This record gives sequence, C-alpha cells and structure tokens, in this order.
Amino acid sequence: MSSPTTATDPQLARWERFRAGRHSALATAHGWLTLTSFQWLESQPSEVELAPGLWSTDGTTAFLTASAADGLTVVETGQPVEGTITATLQDEESLMWVQFGGDDGKQVVVELAMRADKYAIRTRDNSSPVLTGFVGVPTYEYNPKWVIQGRFEAYAEPVDVPIGTANPLVDGVHRSVGEVVFRVPGVPHEIRLHAEEEKLGALNVTFHDETNGETTDEWRKVFIPRPRPDGSVIIDFNRAINYPSAFTPYGTCPMPVRGNSLDIRVEAGEKLPQE
Repeated sequence: MSSPTTATDPQLARWERFRAGRHSALATAHGWLTLTSFQWLESQPSEVELAPGLWSTDGTTAFLTASAADGLTVVETGQPVEGTITATLQDEESLMWVQFGGDDGKQVVVELAMRADKYAIRTRDNSSPVLTGFVGVPTYEYNPKWVIQGRFEAYAEPVDVPIGTANPLVDGVHRSVGEVVFRVPGVPHEIRLHAEEEKLGALNVTFHDETNGETTDEWRKVFIPRPRPDGSVIIDFNRAINYPSAFTPYGTCPMPVRGNSLDIRVEAGEKLPQE
C-alpha cells in the first residue's frame, strides 16, 4: 500500500483543508509548540526555571508568591500578582494561570497542571524556536487506499485500562468504549484497535505501526467520525496525526493501550516533525 493511487479533486481538497487547519492549530500562541519546561512543584516555596516567583504545593493546593517587580499577571483577569495566590485542580486538569514578559507582558504563560495527582507547571513561551521555526508537519502523500471501511463493536460499559504516557513519571488511563475492526487490503488478518470516545460520539484511536521510529513518531492517533447506526465506520489514516509529545519533551501524552499495534507499515498521515 505504499504506492499512492489517484485521488479525486474533492478528496484532495478536503484533505488539504484538514492539513491547513491542523497547521494553524499547532501554530497558535501559547500552544503545544511553545512549551519550554515541565517542572514538579515542591512542598517548600521555591524558585523554578524560566519563571519568576516562588512556587509550592501542599498536595491539595498550588501556591505562587510574587512581588510587583516580578511582572506576573493573572491570565484570566490581568491583575498583577502581589503577595500569594492559590489555585486548586483535579487530576488531569490544567489552568493557564499567570503570564509575563515581552512588550505586552504576555510572552510567557505559566500553565498549572495536575498530573499523577501531583502539581506541576509548564512554561509556554511564544518565542520558542519550535514555534518560530515551524513550517508545517511533513506527511505522506494523500493515498485514498488508506481510507478504510470498518465497523465499531461497542462494549456494554467503558473499560478503564492503565497505560503509560510520554512522561515516565506520569501514568494514564485509557477509557476504551469498544473496538474498531477492519481489514487492510493485501493483509490477510483482521485488525482490532481499542477506541476512546470523543465529542459528539466520534472515536479516537491511538496506535503503533511498523513505521514508528523510522519515518513516524513512536505512536500516533486518528479520529474517526461517529459510527453509523449499523456500526460501520470510515477510518482515514491520511488524517493520522502526532501527539504534542512528538514536538516537545514536555508533554504527558497517552501511549497506545496494549494491543493497539498494527503489524504493518501505515504509510499515511503525519511523519516525524522536522528538526
């Protein structure tokens, strides 16, 4: 399946619109391409790298102590941080908490995050060379053969499966709502992949394949439109995309659940980002 076949103009147009939207979403201010650090908070007020102030947590609440001279303001209100402010999150939640730097005081946003039931911060700097040098994500050429029909077999109830993430200190959970089942032309066996549910009943499948580490990142994901009433689905691997961890070492992106590995080369979708 490595040789592209002829795509129709409407197919190409839809894919090109998808790619344009994908690049715009990646290149947003304070987006994934701007991450410059990931740091756990300590119990004692401490300095951190790349951001002013003293940061700490008692395990339940995060604390930030700063003076007006530090130039920090609260993202939501724009109010200067003078003294101590607090925030409380649930596990897996994030908050774009404070900002500083640049002509407008908004060059760097400090994101507060709760991961593995611990507080951490990530700095998001719009001057990051990953963002300023971004020219798009390399992809395989569009190939209509990688638009595959399959079926979705829903579970009676979702099943939570422990998984790893891009950060070895952070564990994750995959809430599988069923399996996407399909055949790839030229491959004799059926393939089954666990799926998570997205908004409006769409599905998200995170997977390994034989291109990983060679032309593609260690894992990728593909979104599948909501299954039809008969359970049939269309899986368009041309729309397979990288997780943020492909672009930054500061992500905590979920790995595929065990068994979500294709023993073939999925030569479609996004490749390794350019250095």
